[in-house]
Amino acid sequence: MQAIRAAVRDAVRLCRRVQEQYLIANTKSAGDHKEPVTIADYGSQALICRALMRHFPDDGVVSEESGEQFLQLLSAEQRSQALALIEDVLGGALSETDVVNWLEHGKGKATERSWVIDPIDGTKGFIALRHYAIACGTLVDGQVAGGIVAAPGYADGQGALFYTENGATWRAPIAAGEGERVRVSARRDADEFIVVQSFERAHASKSRMGRARELAGLGDMRILELDSMEKYALVACGDADLYMRLPREGSAYRHKIWDHVAGVALVQGAGGMVTDLDGSPLDFSQGESLPNPGMIVSNGQHHERVVEAVGRVMAG
Repeated sequence: MQAIRAAVRDAVRLCRRVQEQYLIANTKSAGDHKEPVTIADYGSQALICRALMRHFPDDGVVSEESGEQFLQLLSAEQRSQALALIEDVLGGALSETDVVNWLEHGKGKATERSWVIDPIDGTKGFIALRHYAIACGTLVDGQVAGGIVAAPGYADGQGALFYTENGATWRAPIAAGEGERVRVSARRDADEFIVVQSFERAHASKSRMGRARELAGLGDMRILELDSMEKYALVACGDADLYMRLPREGSAYRHKIWDHVAGVALVQGAGGMVTDLDGSPLDFSQGESLPNPGMIVSNGQHHERVVEAVGRVMAG
């Protein structure tokens, strides 16, 4: 897994360069910011898939982007910019064919083990220079088996690389270096509990989640709001104790597995709990989308109480 962690670190370098070149130094209007994110998405995924092709050539890959989309949806200028960024990170000349082959690696292949990639999770956070994540998780026979989550915005921008290894979860410096084992917190008191939730209102019903916390007797919790799968990492390392995703009323949204596989692996490896809203396991065996309407992620201390409260909220 060291080679895949190295590739995720390379992806962080690429994404930071995109932010520096297009979002910090450039004075483009907000409406033009979709272009840098697109370039970073393809560049990040290409770097990770390149490592998978070299070290796990027979495994399947589930991911947001594809080589076909790279050719059809990106302009010649965008493709050139993405290629230059990848070359800069890898230190060598490449062709568009190389990038397309990497992006297509493992696509649609039915294998016992598959890699689930989210090259940039938290698009709005990336654009706003807040929090975002780069994630690569593994499924074995439809079950979460491992994960890597790079969180460049962690610890006031110092960043960290979270990953699972030997059944445990580790946190390492984002640039390089060995990790230290992390575990979920043992906090139980409601006045000490820390909840983490999405920064964007469109992603979940904050009113429903607030009501559920009140019914569970956890209404006075400190609330942190941030983008991306980094929320899973915060629970895994004990910086937060509860994360919920309750759907907005009338929502038919289906969660994509690449938004959750790596994060679930981190929490489970750190001794925490991740369930559907009714307390059952999340089902990652149904393709790219989860059949589950939401999720409850915790340090395990009050999980059953929260599940019961969520059930009352969802019942109306």
